[in-house]
Amino acid sequence: MIVLPIVAVLASGVAAWRAWRRIRHFLHVYQLEGYKPNEMWHWLTTRGRSRLLAPSHAAGLVLLPVATLGGAWAVAVCLVWCVAFASAMHVERAREKKPLVFTDRLTRQARLALVLAAIPVVVGTWGAWAFDSVAPLLAGWLVADAGAPVWVVLAGLLLRPVEAGVQRGFETQAKATLAARPDLTTIAITGSYGKTSVKFAIAEVLRQRFNTLATPGSFNTPGGVCIVVNNQLRPDHRMLILEMGARYEHDIQELTALARPDIAVVTAVGPAHLETMGPIERIARVKGDLVAALKPGGQAVLNADDPRVLAMATTRLPPDAGRVWTVSVEGHPGADIVAEHITYGPDGARFTVRDDTGETAEVRTRLLGQHNVLNVLLAVGVGRAVGLRMRQIAHAVARIEPVAHRLALRTENGVVIIDDAFNSNPVGARNAVEILGQMDVPEGGRRVVVTPGMVEMGARQAELNRAFGTDIAHALTQPGDLAVLVGQKQTAPIREGLAAAGFPDDRVRVAGSFFEARDLLAGMLQDGDVVLYENDLPDTYSE
Repeated sequence: MIVLPIVAVLASGVAAWRAWRRIRHFLHVYQLEGYKPNEMWHWLTTRGRSRLLAPSHAAGLVLLPVATLGGAWAVAVCLVWCVAFASAMHVERAREKKPLVFTDRLTRQARLALVLAAIPVVVGTWGAWAFDSVAPLLAGWLVADAGAPVWVVLAGLLLRPVEAGVQRGFETQAKATLAARPDLTTIAITGSYGKTSVKFAIAEVLRQRFNTLATPGSFNTPGGVCIVVNNQLRPDHRMLILEMGARYEHDIQELTALARPDIAVVTAVGPAHLETMGPIERIARVKGDLVAALKPGGQAVLNADDPRVLAMATTRLPPDAGRVWTVSVEGHPGADIVAEHITYGPDGARFTVRDDTGETAEVRTRLLGQHNVLNVLLAVGVGRAVGLRMRQIAHAVARIEPVAHRLALRTENGVVIIDDAFNSNPVGARNAVEILGQMDVPEGGRRVVVTPGMVEMGARQAELNRAFGTDIAHALTQPGDLAVLVGQKQTAPIREGLAAAGFPDDRVRVAGSFFEARDLLAGMLQDGDVVLYENDLPDTYSE
């Protein structure tokens, strides 16, 4: 029967397309999880379980026995197979927030994953020829498709030695580059939150006098640091600003072995990445590794309002280190740099900065929130550490632009948007809704919070989100104010906090995604409304 080979080829084509789509999807997750097989496995066994298998896999298992009957039955199975496997994949998002990027590393991963996926197909093709049945071929494609996450994780494990060698080469090159630059001052920043905002604030301050290079965005891993040092550092750069992130216990040690700091900046110690870092005492120890790694004579700039950060000045400072600068927005006694007379408005914040010499400067910034005032003070501390005067620093602070999705203020069609959609934390989330509550809203205008709450908070996640719900209720005090929550299960503790604070249930809306929430608001918002987008879940998150 000539029809059977034709429809078998058609079914194989559809199956190949679908298998690639699934492999591509899990490659994307692998990239978002930092190319770490253990992180990928954790995602697969927790948040990604709903994406492992599709209804078409069950359909395939039902169809295989029928395909063994041969003849017209096999032709029918191939046609039904095409329909089942051409159906839209439920594991794919209609709109990707962070697109897949085919780097050299991911390309190697994709090629090996495809080779692994091809093994059952080759076996199935041989079986189809040997037994004169289309069933083994379809079984091979079914295994290739259903096994997509397995091929991706296995490819990552097999390539580990290769990728480790490539990374060692990049790190050797970066270390040699930095060792050859004794004229270069390296400023490293860590903390549970605020790192990126502080980094850009410091860069703006230092550019007053020095040719400065800062890592872009959230380049805070060894790979990101190597890219910047190896590809962007020029002989005329005098200041190098590095953001150093940590999700695991030894991450800061790995980064400081690559680039030891002349100035260490610690923003805060808080409940971030509790799932991977453990208790907050361990987080404090990990963040303190940056201070412990200071070069001889190196200086530290510390947040005096955080007791765990302030303690690093005595518990983690090397004996041959230089000066410690402490900053405070809460009037901590003995702090070297403090902010006073802080006021907020639609254009940002105004305050007075006083340093250890008694010199003061009036500061204006487009940044919103007390935590952003703290970020500015940390930048002031670095400026003073390299010898800049307060007047110079204040002039630079006025030019600081809000970091994308970190309390960025804009207006769209008469609606004021406060975009704080970057990964949130309890302090930042509370500050954001407090700012919303303080915003002047014209008569008839409403305040609206759009949030999925916080994740990666470990055992305290429900507790912290419940408290966040209470904070939202205290900010949304006018009759028309709304809380739009993203995710039914994820936001249940927030709804509990709202209810406990007496927030009316008819002013709560629940959407399935941020895209859905925006579509919901599109028909509701009007001139004078103020909308806060607070936090965004990781692309790999799934209820």
